[in-house]
Amino acid sequence: MKPAVILYKKLPDDLRARLAEHATVTEMKDLSPESQQQHEKALQEAEGLLGSGGKVNRDLLAKMPRLRACSSVSVGYDNFDVDALNQRGVVLMHTPTVLTETVADTIMALVLSSARRIPELDAWVKAGNWQKSIGPAHFGIDVHHKTLGILGMGRIGMALAQRAHFGFGMKIIYQARRQHAQAESQFAARPCDLETLLKQSDFVCISLPLTEETYHLIGAEQLKLMKSSAVLINAGRGPVVDENALIAALQEGTIHAAGLDVFEKEPLPTDSPLLSLPNVVTLPHIGSATHETRYGMMQDAVENLIAALNGNVEKNCVNPHVLT
Repeated sequence: MKPAVILYKKLPDDLRARLAEHATVTEMKDLSPESQQQHEKALQEAEGLLGSGGKVNRDLLAKMPRLRACSSVSVGYDNFDVDALNQRGVVLMHTPTVLTETVADTIMALVLSSARRIPELDAWVKAGNWQKSIGPAHFGIDVHHKTLGILGMGRIGMALAQRAHFGFGMKIIYQARRQHAQAESQFAARPCDLETLLKQSDFVCISLPLTEETYHLIGAEQLKLMKSSAVLINAGRGPVVDENALIAALQEGTIHAAGLDVFEKEPLPTDSPLLSLPNVVTLPHIGSATHETRYGMMQDAVENLIAALNGNVEKNCVNPHVLT
């Protein structure tokens, strides 16, 4: 008998059919209380859970007594209560490899668009303001041969370092939990502490997950350490940066500009001061949002769940120890 699975994300037909080969699938629109109430019986019987977004917490787990595996269509998993999953012996799968190159592309795009003021000047031209040759008021800053500081030298950090080093001749410094010999040998990257990175970088790029240790890692005190000409890029998780402190730093000229794909609250509230600051590039959390990569993430999530329900958690598992 095939295990019962809850699917709370729309999948392409071929991936939906692939999942149905191995499981009895019940689709839910989302994980809202209304959806949970509507599908109460299906939740009670489900052994697998696949989707993205929404909170998978103790309250939901209490409604799913037979749950054995969760599969998230994402690399980040801060919306899952991992401690609660561990206590229940539920494995958590994610998709950390397929999106690496695409997210690194997004970060590099934020570096370039923030430095060269591309969105701002695009809007200026389209508004009909380009009537004569531009002057210094519309100049940007160079990217090539500048110093790029990377917070979090994981897969994405490595892919970013590759682009910056070989594509733009940038000097790479990084701060991470461990030293990366490969980054140092291939990209001439130099490890340093956070304070040194903030003081020396022309571009500070964040690709960190959200944990208790990284929450508000960058606040007013850290922003004051940065060069007044520096640009902050965040494509990791919004709450790694104290958003109010960042807004003040941008308004007061403590730092030059920011490029942001993630925010403390998403979607970004329409009254956020970030939306009216010309020295901020804002994106709607598009880090991995290409047709090719999002399909790959969904494909990985399906295969991850099938494998986990069969007891195979050799790759892409956050907490494989719960099965030992």
